[in-house]
Amino acid sequence: MALGYIEIDEERCKSCGLCMNACPKKVIRFSKSFNSKGYHPAEFYDPEGNCIACGFCYMMCPDTAITVYRYEKVAANK
Repeated sequence: MALGYIEIDEERCKSCGLCMNACPKKVIRFSKSFNSKGYHPAEFYDPEGNCIACGFCYMMCPDTAITVYRYEKVAANK
């Protein structure tokens, strides 16, 4: 179950790949499309809901192009 997700600002991304190397769940890949600077930006790809919102990708990004979001935990009513 995914604990969160990330958003990547494609225009700020320069395709360094540091976020991909840092991601323990490997839910980041290079996009097939280009941004306006001619780079294949990183994109979030998580069809199985594996993102744990650890923030490693955010910490590694030299261009602060990644925002990490965590889902709120909903307490079960007893």
